[in-house]
Amino acid sequence: MKKPLLAGIAATLILGGCGFGGSRLNPLNWFGGSSETAAVLVQESGQQDARLLVQQVTDLVVERNSNGAIVRATGLPPTQGYWEAELVPRPLEDGTLVYDFRVFPPTRAQNVSTPRSRHITVGAYISNHRLQEIRQITVQGEANARSSRR
Repeated sequence: MKKPLLAGIAATLILGGCGFGGSRLNPLNWFGGSSETAAVLVQESGQQDARLLVQQVTDLVVERNSNGAIVRATGLPPTQGYWEAELVPRPLEDGTLVYDFRVFPPTRAQNVSTPRSRHITVGAYISNHRLQEIRQITVQGEANARSSRR
C-alpha cells in the first residue's frame, strides 16, 4: 500500500513542477514573455520593401501549438490609417530570427486619436522544423524591438 502511494505522490510532484514557473523541460514554457530591446537597423542589399517600420512595437507573444508556433506582435504607429501590416522575416542568424514589422503609411492626413485606436496586430507562423534552429525571436520596429527567448 505504501509503495503505490509514494509513487503517486512522487509522480504528482514531478509532473506538477513542469507546469509552473520557469521549468526548461516543459515545451509549453518555451518562448515565455517578451522584453524590450534596442532597435538594430540593417541595410538591405536586395529588393527594398516600400513599407515603413512601425514606430513602436508594444507587445510580442509566441504561442506554441502542436505544429509549431504563432508569433503575434502589436505595433503602435504615430497616427491612424496605417495598413497592410506584415512581419517580414530576415535570414536566420546565430539562432535568432528577426522580423521587421512593416506597414504602409496612410495616403492622406489622419487623426492621431488614442493609442488604443491605433494598435495594429499581425502574426506569422513558424513550423516545428524551423523552430528547432531558433533560440530567440525578435520583432523590429523603428524606435524599438521586442524579443522572446527560449
